[in-house]
Amino acid sequence: MSLISDVKTDVNMREVTFSITAEELESACEKVYQRQKKDIAVKGFRKGKVPRKMVEKLYGEEVFFEDAINMVMPAQLEQILTDNEINIIDRPSVEIVSASKAEGAVLKATLITKPEIKVGEYKGIHAPMNVKEVTAEDIDQQIEVLRQRQARIVEVTDRAAENGDEVKINFEGFIDGEAFEGGKGEDYPLRLGSGQFIPGFEDQIVGKNIGDKFDVEVTFPEEYGDDRYAGKAAVFKTELLAISAQELPEIDDELAKDISEFDTIAELREDIESKLKSSAEQAAQTEFENAIFDKIVEEADAVIPQVMFDRRINQRIGDFENRLQQQYGDLKLNDYLQLTGMTMEQLRDEYEPQAKKEVTLRLALEKIADLEDIQISDEELEEALTQFAGELNAPVELVKARIPMDDYRTDLRVQKVVELIKNNAVVDNDMAPAAEEAPAEEAAPAEEAPAAEETAADAE
Repeated sequence: MSLISDVKTDVNMREVTFSITAEELESACEKVYQRQKKDIAVKGFRKGKVPRKMVEKLYGEEVFFEDAINMVMPAQLEQILTDNEINIIDRPSVEIVSASKAEGAVLKATLITKPEIKVGEYKGIHAPMNVKEVTAEDIDQQIEVLRQRQARIVEVTDRAAENGDEVKINFEGFIDGEAFEGGKGEDYPLRLGSGQFIPGFEDQIVGKNIGDKFDVEVTFPEEYGDDRYAGKAAVFKTELLAISAQELPEIDDELAKDISEFDTIAELREDIESKLKSSAEQAAQTEFENAIFDKIVEEADAVIPQVMFDRRINQRIGDFENRLQQQYGDLKLNDYLQLTGMTMEQLRDEYEPQAKKEVTLRLALEKIADLEDIQISDEELEEALTQFAGELNAPVELVKARIPMDDYRTDLRVQKVVELIKNNAVVDNDMAPAAEEAPAEEAAPAEEAPAAEETAADAE
């Protein structure tokens, strides 16, 4: 094996041409033949007993070349990348330029390489830290949440349905008089006012009584995810089967005893106030850190391959799908998209801006680690692995076997950079607050913005 040429063809693109010797190719061909001969059948020979020369005579000397090259190429290319310090970010595309028994093989690999990045000033970054004041209204809201958890669901039979009620319905949807796919449900639970259904659907159940059969007339939104239904009028034949409502306890000392370790509502309020203040301080700290790292991203200069953003988007969508299943049982991502009228492309578009920030931040932090010559000693690596294994309740050796050590060492370097930047940042509440972004259309259940450490460690 030898490197023939290494040419930069574009930003973050290289073509590497290398050879496999005739001896290496012959050795690999023999291994391929030995693996495959049990399945080779040629008239006049018993299956599995056909000589290799006969196979090559019948089908050409190159009959085993492709499998042989695929056998030896990955290790050879990996060695070339290591020897020449070429850092790639995606699976290489490899083509066979030439191959023969006499000359061996010449291969050309097209590589997408890790982008170079320039960073701005990362020490002494100014950012505001504004701690939200905790009000009596905030405490009231928390108590109301606790009160709601103590609510009893009671069946309602003596009145019509109201907003906030949980109802059960049968329904079937029709467009132009024809039933359509996905438009039917039986014993379907629905909280009125939740906005779960098409706009206007739930409003038309309010005021109906158990046993009522009625038509719900709605129009699918123009931007509805399924083009077959977007903008079309529909009629849902609906029957109200049951109504239930919450029965809430009084806010008093008895409630405090039921929902906490405190004997009075006053003691509960004091505890809630203390926790809200602590939470507000933590939120301010997180916003401070996010502002710092947003500055790092803003001043970073790099041409980043789209494949890196796509990979991060895929990770985000995978995480979201896992949360759906944890929170809602059997709810699959495709089911969620259908319920919300979104397409996968729209969901990916929702995640792309954050993915771009996370990937850029990760590259910037790795660059700063190089500039600061931050290293992880073997002792630090071992200590971190031991702690991680303890968190997983798994043997250290098993963790070592499952985790690429070079990647994990880089993660630890990035964590050190995060602490360096935070420790050198300056609280500056005289800075004008950043303009709030307009809220995006609902694409997924709300999730907290990741802390800087999480963003930095995850955005690879």
